[in-house]
Amino acid sequence: MNGALLRADKLGVTLSGRAVLKDVSLSFSSQHLVALVGPNGAGKTTLLRALAGLVPSTGSIEVGGELLSSLPLRERARRFGYLPQGHVVHWPLQVRDIVALGRYPRGATDPARLSPDDEIAVTRAMQATDIMTLAARRVTELSGGERSRVALARVLAVEAPIVLADEPTASLDPRFQIDVMKNLRSTPDRGVLVIVVTHDLALAARFADTILVLSNGRLVAQGTPEQALSETVMADVFKVTAYRADYQREQVIVPWAGV
Repeated sequence: MNGALLRADKLGVTLSGRAVLKDVSLSFSSQHLVALVGPNGAGKTTLLRALAGLVPSTGSIEVGGELLSSLPLRERARRFGYLPQGHVVHWPLQVRDIVALGRYPRGATDPARLSPDDEIAVTRAMQATDIMTLAARRVTELSGGERSRVALARVLAVEAPIVLADEPTASLDPRFQIDVMKNLRSTPDRGVLVIVVTHDLALAARFADTILVLSNGRLVAQGTPEQALSETVMADVFKVTAYRADYQREQVIVPWAGV
C-alpha cells in the first residue's frame, strides 16, 4: 500500500521462550478504523504493544515511512495514542487533569497551565467520550465504566496520528460501548488510523473498515467484515456459526451457536 501510515513486515514476538507472534505483515493508511479480533491467547494485545514499540520484536515497523526503532521515545509518544487493557488510574486527580496528561507528549507538563491549543484538545476529547459533567470529579470516585471513558479521553487528547486501543469497550454498558465505538469511528475522519482490539465481533463488524483476525499468533484473515468474518473463519477460528443481516444499512454479524 503506497503512502502507508503504519506498516509492519514479518513481525515476530517471542515471550518467555514462546513465539507469540509469527510473521505478521500489515499496512494501513490514515482514515481507517481497524478491528483486531481473535480467540483468547491469539496474540492481539502483544501485536498492539509491538506496533507501539512496547515489546521487543523481529521484523520491521515503519511509522510514516520512518523505522519505529529510529524514533526517540518522545516522538513515539506523539505518534501513538495507546490505551492498554484494563487501564486503571490510582491517583486521586480530577478528571480534567487526568485527560490533560495526554498533552504531555506535546509539551504540556502542568495540567493547570495548558496552552489554548491544549485546552481545545482536552475539551474535544472529553466531549467525544461524554465526560464533561465529570470534569471536576476525582477519578478515584468514579465507576469502572466512567474511568474507562476517562482513560480513552486521555488517549484522544494526545491527538496522535495513530490510536491503539486494547478492549476500550470492556466493562461499559451497551449504550457507552456504542458511543465509544462511534467516537472511535469518527476519529479517522480527522486523518487518524485507529486500531482497536475487541472480543465483540458484532461491534467490530458494525464499525470497522477492516478486520484483522489473529489465531495462534498468525494473521489468518484480513479484509472487510464480510470477508474477514466469513462462515469459514467463524467456524475454524472462533468455533461458532453467525447470524448475518443488514440493519439500517449496516452489516450485522452476531455469533450464534457453537460448532
